[in-house]
Order: sequence, then C-alpha cells, then structure tokens
Amino acid sequence: MTLNFVLEALVVLGAIVLGTRASGVGVGVWGGVGTFVLIFVFGEAPGDPPAAAIAIVLGVVTAAALMQAAGGIDWMVAMAARVIERRPRQITLIAPLTAFLFCAGAGTGNIVYPLLPVIYDVSYRNGIRPSRPLTVTVVQSGIALAASPVSAAMAAMLTLTDVAPYNLGLGQILLITFPACVIGIVVTSIVVNRMGRELVDDPDVQARLADGRLASPTADASAASRTDASLTDGAATAAPAPASAALTYTTRGRNSALTFLAGVFAIVALGLFPGLRPSYTVDGTTTQVDMTTTIILVMFVVGAVIIAVGRPKVGDVPSQSVFKAGMISAIALFGIAWLTATFIAAHEDYIVSTVGAWVTDWRFLFAVAVFLVAAMTTSQSTATRTIVPIGLAAGLPAGVVTGMWAGALGGIYTLPANGPQIAAANFDLTGTTKLGTRLIDHSFFVPMLILSVTTIAAGAVIGALF
Repeated sequence: MTLNFVLEALVVLGAIVLGTRASGVGVGVWGGVGTFVLIFVFGEAPGDPPAAAIAIVLGVVTAAALMQAAGGIDWMVAMAARVIERRPRQITLIAPLTAFLFCAGAGTGNIVYPLLPVIYDVSYRNGIRPSRPLTVTVVQSGIALAASPVSAAMAAMLTLTDVAPYNLGLGQILLITFPACVIGIVVTSIVVNRMGRELVDDPDVQARLADGRLASPTADASAASRTDASLTDGAATAAPAPASAALTYTTRGRNSALTFLAGVFAIVALGLFPGLRPSYTVDGTTTQVDMTTTIILVMFVVGAVIIAVGRPKVGDVPSQSVFKAGMISAIALFGIAWLTATFIAAHEDYIVSTVGAWVTDWRFLFAVAVFLVAAMTTSQSTATRTIVPIGLAAGLPAGVVTGMWAGALGGIYTLPANGPQIAAANFDLTGTTKLGTRLIDHSFFVPMLILSVTTIAAGAVIGALF
C-alpha cells in the first residue's frame, strides 16, 4: 500500500465526512474541494465528471416538478390512500408495497409524507400498532429508488453499468432490483407485524387514552356514530373523518400524473427492448441511441405534454419540493462523483489487485461500504457514485453489485435524522413510533436492518444470474 494511496483515501473520506456535516449542497461542494486537492496537491489527472448522470437528473427533475406543480403528486397520493384503506387489516404489508410502487414510479421518496397520516389513521382505527406500517413504509423509500427508472440513484447507477464491459442496462437492473426490493419489503412486513405490544396491552398507549391525550379508535370509519371501546377502559368517542378525506386532486393533476407514469413505462420498455430505440450512422458506423439520451429526451417530451394537459404555472416549478431535492442531488452527485472518479482512475491497478481480493473473498464488504456511506450522507446517489465504481473496479460481477447496492441503500435510515422518520414519529399520536435518544434505539432501526439485509441477500442471488 503506497503512501499516496493512503493520503488520497483520507482526502476522499474527509471530503465525505465534511460534506455530510454540511449536508445538502455541501456534500457536492466538499466533493469538489477533495477533487481540487487530488489534482492540485497530489498531481492526479482529473477524472471524468458525471455529465451523463447530471443530465438525466435534470431531465427527470424538470418533468417531475412540472407534474407536481400541476397537482400530479396529489393524485398519486390520493390513489395510494385508496388502496391502503381498502384492506386495513393488512396495512403493514399493503401500505409499504403501495408506497414502494409510487416512490419507484415518481422517482422520489417524498411521496410518503402525505401518506403517513393516512397510514396512522387506518392502522389506529383498526387496532393495529401504528409503528408497524409507519416504519416499514418509511424505510422502504430508502431502497425504492433503486427500482425507479427515473431516480437520481438510478441515473448514477446506469452511467456506471450500461457501458462495456458490464453492459447492464436499465431493463436488466430493474429485473434485479425490483423483485429484490419486493422480497425485502414482504419479509420485513411479516417480521415487523409481530414487533411491539398490541395496543390493548401497551401501558403507554392506555395511559394516553385514560388521560385524554389520545382519542379512542373506531373500527368503522364510515359510520361516525359508531364507537369502539375495545382499547379503552370503557370510554369511547365518535370517529373523526378519515385522513384520506382531506386528500383531493384535480383532473389536470390526474392527467399530469398519468402522463409522467406513461413516460416512465416508455423508458422501461425502451430499456427492456433496445430494438425500439432508433439508430444513426456516422462515418459508416451505425450506433443505437443509448439509454442516457433516451431517458433525457423522453422526459423532455413528457414535460411538454404535462405543460399542455396539466397547465402548471411554469414559474412555480423551481419552488416545488421535487425540484429543490433534485437540484441538491445533482450538485451532491457532481462533486462526489468527480472526486471518486479521480481517485479510482489514479489507483485502479492497486484497487483491482488488493481491494478487489478483499471484496472477492468477502463480497458482503461491498454492501457494508455502500450501507455506511448511505448512512453518513443520507443520499442514495452519493453512496452509488462513491462505492459502486470501487466494487466494479475490484472485479465484482455487475449483477451482484447491482443486487447488493439496492438493499444497502436502506442505510440512509440508520440515524433518526431524516424528514420521513421525524414526520412519521410526529403523526403517530399513540407514541409507538419513537425517534429514540441513543442514535440507534429508534423505531426504524430494526425494520431498516431487516429490509437491508433481506434485500441485499435476495439481490445478490438474483444478480448472480446476470
């Protein structure tokens, strides 16, 4: 191990740590500082900046923000709420699976926010410990972006694997990550559904009911006159209106959402069936349009159609939460990806010969590395561009890398510092969803571990087939 390798590795780690402390765009800024040090201090050649990944993020975020401005997210949330309320007794399974589909379709985990009060309302009314469906729904959003054709994490992954010698395109990635994520969610839901006391046996919940801090649940939300004293000492109150009753949408919002989802399906189809993509000839060489270009162009067309059918206020697009989050992801992705590309290019031979041997002998080390970076940065795209290139350079099969990557992204919920975790704890009036006081004693930690480990294992097995 050379001194330069150690010193430059410390620069990379230092940039990640400082970026994590700064958070947001600070991740990208410190990534750029680290790149500056590698080039100007150590004399390394600049790596390739992630222009393709950034272009995908910009295209997708533009279309998604137009959809949100037109009310498309509102329609998605309303539809998800309807599905959840149809089978209330299976909410610990139905809620996270439904949220997973919409997170994957929209390319953002932010869609879980308006679903949280609905999930709490339905679970509490049916005597189900709210922490069960709430925690699984939140942590699934950590891995859902690995199964989304239009997420920033997928953009980063696609630019790494859809090249020679790996040639693992969008269709193949989804065939690995989607079933692995579903398996992980189902297993986690089954296990979590047995965690914690039932509400009737929980002294804290009963104390809240006794002193009036918590209203009594009812079994039938549709009949406001009915009461249910099964969880109380005899006192009962009328049922309030279901939380989903407040979820409304417009026809333009629905049309915008359907347009966006149609674009997502088109991207998947063009990835699964490359023959659908056009070819062009330059200097006698025929080349097929790659998926990076395809995704960007499809999203621009989608954005134009949304402007026509949804009539959003284009001036409102920069203020949308999807747009803000996307821009932050793009900046963070650019700085960190350029840093790791520069570092790996300078030491590729050493990584392949030494680090590659470690990862080949203990493949789980790759998943642990992705998990830890995701935990430190709380960014799936940053973890992707930081560790996945090392795993590929070390010689791990691209399919196995992809499968383990999907589950390891769940590490973003290691600490109780993310918005969805805080929101879920605040919405749970029973107090069963806790943020804890010792960093890892929160309600999301065990579900997150189960989900990550299960998805990593399933992904590695499925990925090995590729």
